[in-house]
Amino acid sequence: MVPNIYNYETVGWKNENTLIVRLDDGKEIFVKQLTKVDDNHILFNTHGMYYKEFPSDFMKVRAYTSYIIQYAPELYKEINLLEQQISEIVKNGIEHGNKMDPNKKIKVWFDFNKRAKIIVEDEGPGFRIMEDWNKFALNRTICLVKQDFEHFADYVAWKGPESREMDGGNALFAALEYWNGGFLYNSKGNKCVAVRYFPDNAEYKNYI
Repeated sequence: MVPNIYNYETVGWKNENTLIVRLDDGKEIFVKQLTKVDDNHILFNTHGMYYKEFPSDFMKVRAYTSYIIQYAPELYKEINLLEQQISEIVKNGIEHGNKMDPNKKIKVWFDFNKRAKIIVEDEGPGFRIMEDWNKFALNRTICLVKQDFEHFADYVAWKGPESREMDGGNALFAALEYWNGGFLYNSKGNKCVAVRYFPDNAEYKNYI
């Protein structure tokens, strides 16, 4: 278990991935958190989306991502940022979900209709340590806000029980910042939906 090392009060939620926290000095801050939702959540609706299944071949992640990204408008590609973020979600499903078992599939739904939306489902047991990750993220954010250099080294990178030695563990922090329209897991934790809004969408101003 990850301990909480700071005093704070939970105020509420700004959106499904952003917790509002009040620190002991009265300052309110936003903390990005991973969230599980019901499988019937509107963002998991796949109507009208492209669908593709891929074998769990880690060496082909780039090819899988290239296949998906070809459908995206140039505006959305943002000098390969979109491709990088999609690649991370697909890699996570293959590596951590399916344990790179070639007999297991990755299911992917995607579309780029006025926003980027991707759903990836693996055949694994699901994300089991989300609570620990969220506590780490909360402590990390408070540490940075407070400029607590005494504890800063403890929050440079997340290391879970399955993290590799060279794994910085920060891909999820980047994902929560990038997918401004939501980054959610289903109740089991083996299916993820990610949405990003762009300036060509009238709703964009509500997500920045």
